[in-house]
Amino acid sequence: MTRLCARERWTMSSSIDTRLTPGQRLGRGVKYTAAGPVYLAQGLLGVGLSGVRSTAAWAGERYRQRRELSERLEAAQEAAQEAVANLPEALEKVRTRGRRRPLLLAAAGAAVLAAGGLAFFLIRRSSRPEEPPVRPPSVEVSPQP
Repeated sequence: MTRLCARERWTMSSSIDTRLTPGQRLGRGVKYTAAGPVYLAQGLLGVGLSGVRSTAAWAGERYRQRRELSERLEAAQEAAQEAVANLPEALEKVRTRGRRRPLLLAAAGAAVLAAGGLAFFLIRRSSRPEEPPVRPPSVEVSPQP
């Protein structure tokens, strides 16, 4: 921090504030001493009220969520009871329907497998060279006595 000369100090202090008298200082101190507890009480009251408001909002949200959950549970129970009541009819429909579809699916699967095997065989056979290899064998072919 640089030191200011007397003239600069005087100009700065005169533009900002005049010096307080001891009586003014005493009055300001009493004012803020009396206002301090008031500000503290206001702050505590504000924090308390915001906490109460937050707690009430949380409790309301929890109540709303539980009510929605119970409504969903009731709807699910009704749907389950209806499904159980209709179960004999649904089983009877399944029994009367023929077994055509599983048989058809099995036949289609077997046909796809057969076509795949045939394609693999043909591709494998066409990729084999028919002429003998160009390089001589590394082991002699004719046995020696």
